[in-house]
Amino acid sequence: MSQSSFRRLVDVEQIMGMPISVHVVLGDLDRDLDTTVVHRAVGRAFDHLREVDRVFSTFREDSDLRRMARGELDVADADPMVAEALRESQAAEVATRGRFSAWWQGWFDPTGLVKGWAVEQATARFLQPLLAEPRVEAVGMNAGGDMQLATAPGSAWRWRVGIADPEVRTATLATIDVGDGAVATSGTGERGNHIVDPRTGQPATGVRSATVVADRLAHADLWATTAVVAGFDDLGWLGDADSTSGMLVAPDGRVRRWAGITEVTLIDAHPFTVAG
Repeated sequence: MSQSSFRRLVDVEQIMGMPISVHVVLGDLDRDLDTTVVHRAVGRAFDHLREVDRVFSTFREDSDLRRMARGELDVADADPMVAEALRESQAAEVATRGRFSAWWQGWFDPTGLVKGWAVEQATARFLQPLLAEPRVEAVGMNAGGDMQLATAPGSAWRWRVGIADPEVRTATLATIDVGDGAVATSGTGERGNHIVDPRTGQPATGVRSATVVADRLAHADLWATTAVVAGFDDLGWLGDADSTSGMLVAPDGRVRRWAGITEVTLIDAHPFTVAG
């Protein structure tokens, strides 16, 4: 089935300081669909992200996170999402062997984890149920280039995700076809040296761009950040990661790719030579 057999509905909101888009793919274009159900679900997904931002924003002085940093609020009295993020952050620090830490500044700041975690939750709670609707083929959410994607069982639709060249934003280094899963990219290409190695307190500059594909966006986002902190020459973290595939780009343009825990090397095609 060609892409022209589908119709995509897109809504965009500015939340968490970035454009966040929701995509709902429709098939069977000859049948009617009450889009009220779709728009209601999309609205609830955006509302969830706004509530997460209210709780975890580092820019709002009235957020639970800022109040905790000032000693005005305990975890037990904060929104229940804080305790959940705390558990996720503790597990992430252990899993990444300290390459990620929500406490490196001396106070709890799970900013590096919350976005992917929140988008994953919003997609699962409010968008994926739309796949039960007869004409809905796929749903997805894109937050600043990090995506949680889902496709109805048996659908011919596939999400084609392009991995941007960090040096030339209009160029694409590779494309990935995704049915169900998540894609996240971290690095210095968009926001400069904003990722800090929590073990040293210094900016991590050894990777220009790290893209990770995983089942959950919380994991894809976490391990993309971890890859930047680990550096281009270190893939030792792959054995601990929840990654299905991914790609690193070094500041000098070199590229490394992997599938599962195995690095994939691209070579020029040539015929096999059989000795005999």
